[in-house]
Amino acid sequence: MLLLRHQDVEQLLDVAELIDALATAMADLSSGRASVPPRVAAVVPAPEGVLVAMPGYSPALGVLAVKVLTVFPGNQAHEAPSHQALIGLFDPTTGTPLAMMDGNAITAARTAAGSALSIRLLARPEAAVLAVLGTGVQARAHARAAAVVRPLTEVRIAGRHPDRAEALAAELRAEGLPARAAGTWEEAVRGAGIVCATTAAEDPVVRLEWLDPGTHVASVGYTARGREVDDDTMAEARVVVEHRETSFTPYPVGSNDLTEPAARGLIAPDEVAEIGELVEGRRPGRTSGDQITVYKSVGVAAQDAAAAGLVYAAACRRGVGHRITL
Repeated sequence: MLLLRHQDVEQLLDVAELIDALATAMADLSSGRASVPPRVAAVVPAPEGVLVAMPGYSPALGVLAVKVLTVFPGNQAHEAPSHQALIGLFDPTTGTPLAMMDGNAITAARTAAGSALSIRLLARPEAAVLAVLGTGVQARAHARAAAVVRPLTEVRIAGRHPDRAEALAAELRAEGLPARAAGTWEEAVRGAGIVCATTAAEDPVVRLEWLDPGTHVASVGYTARGREVDDDTMAEARVVVEHRETSFTPYPVGSNDLTEPAARGLIAPDEVAEIGELVEGRRPGRTSGDQITVYKSVGVAAQDAAAAGLVYAAACRRGVGHRITL
């Protein structure tokens, strides 16, 4: 089987290609063709963390994979990533293991690519100011992926630590993006046509009072407690998810940003669209220029499988990675 390291995966993944592959995978999922069972998680109460298993099969892409992921929000104190993952890729005809690869790079890229797909489908065509909330791996990936689907005139970076926001803005400027640090969440969000929330916030970092009419929000935060998006925004917005059943299941499967307002009767799961339904045209996305839209991502295995399949194909073409025998 092929062993692919973090740097191999980063080298091999093409974001534009990944966004298109995710559109196919999400349509596969929403149509019922893909097999993506509910994730299974072992909870570690102290320190707070989870070990998650996410298998998935997309027949349209011909990929079968499983991701094993840990989420330990307190890892920042240990100078370790909060999310760490491995992905196994298998031959969908025989079940033979084909590859084992780093899952951190794939998680970052596929999550950001999913948000970029939502921007392509839901953001207003003229939206050119991006607010990125957070300063970690996902924040960096989201700024880069959003630039693939929209010509951006300004990228605002906000975080809990101003020095990290400044550092990320400088890094993105060096890559050619018009980035600057914002002093607060509110400063970043006000006037932005696109907002990407990539935090582990316990209190909402996206509030309706800060949003202009027509703003698109992509929220990918995933924590046991707290919310990224406030109730008023969720109640007002056209809400889109990857998979309704998964998204509205309590943590660690779904998201508090969905389960809590649903429990209070502010949003109805059957009125929430899946992004694959938008891809296939089976449900509408944005219905007016003033409508606020929210894409709430919890991550699904079909996305990891799509990304892993692209990485493996590119590795085979280019001779990247190490062959090992188990």
